[in-house]
This record gives sequence, C-alpha cells and structure tokens, in this order.
Amino acid sequence: MRALVLNCTLKKSPAVSNTELLANVVVSALTERSVEVDVVRVVDHQVLPGVSTDEGAGDEWPAIHQKLLAAEILVIATPTWVGRPSSIAQRVLERMDAMISETDAVERPVAYNRVAGVVVTGNEDGAHHVISEVSGGLADIGYTIPGQAWTYWNRGPGPGPSYSDTEEGHKWSHRTARTMAANLCAVAEALRAKPIPPGA
Repeated sequence: MRALVLNCTLKKSPAVSNTELLANVVVSALTERSVEVDVVRVVDHQVLPGVSTDEGAGDEWPAIHQKLLAAEILVIATPTWVGRPSSIAQRVLERMDAMISETDAVERPVAYNRVAGVVVTGNEDGAHHVISEVSGGLADIGYTIPGQAWTYWNRGPGPGPSYSDTEEGHKWSHRTARTMAANLCAVAEALRAKPIPPGA
C-alpha cells in the first residue's frame, strides 16, 4: 500500500516546517504498517493556479497528480493561518478539483476507493475549522474520510510558541496521529478488499 503526504507549509526547504514534524509522526505510524510513504513539500514546486490537471508550461502539478493516482492513502498537512488552511493547501484542493471529472478504467471517479486524512498545526486555535474545510473538500473530490482521520497541534487561545518550540500537547497530538494512521490503513484495506462499485 502507498501513501502520499502533501505538506502545505509556506516555508520552502530547507527551513524547518512544524507541520512536517507532526506529519512525520503519521508517516512513522504508516511505515510501521508496511505502507510506502512519499512526502512532497508543495511550496518547493511550481504549482500554477487553476483547476485543471495541467496548466501548461512550467506547471509542476502533473507530477504530483501522478503521485496522487499511485497512492491509496492521502494526507494533507497544513498550518493554520488567520484561522484557515494555508494558501498552499487551498491551491492543492483547487488543482485536485479536476479529479472530480477524471475516471478509472470502469468509469469510477479516480478518487474513489482512496482514503484521506488531515494534519494541522498552528500557534493559535482554529484546527477543527481547518480539518473540516480540508476534509470537506477531499470528500467532494471523492475520497473516503475515515473516522478520526486527523491530528493537530495548536497553542490554544492567543499567540504563543510553535510546535517545535515546546513539548506542550505533543503526547496527545502524537497519540491521535497514530490512531489516524491506523484508521486510514484499516479503511484503505477494507476498500481494497471490497471496492466502491461503478455508479449506475
């Protein structure tokens, strides 16, 4: 089984990404379950604005799209900015919109029989809102969202340290990350055994 983690941090490599640090807990838990995981820091690639799979010259989204099609499990990892998903996460969802009209060999939407989850970080609250926005978009595209397919870390009300600056709350975030990985794998395996059939 294969998984793809799209890290939607605003920080280009090699800057430390708090979002990636938490996503790595999910990656480790998936790897322990023999899942092959690929991680892409989207901001390191030229992903042009648009809602098609290929926006033409210079667009690096098509290669990421191929990784999406190769993975049964998708994780969108995003920081919280102004109480919302990052602009990179929004762009990813906009580009994934094209998948709604793409079908497989038996005319099913290509996102069917794939599962997705969300990782959120932020030094202020708003994580549940971000999870609901990203999960809702992924469900629209056709992904199956298992129960508790998310984890997050935030500082709580008001400004404060970032994830990498403190150990506060890590135990809970890591525990939910491991549960998230287990639930993603369980539902992905169930869908592999009994796929969603083509529509009428």
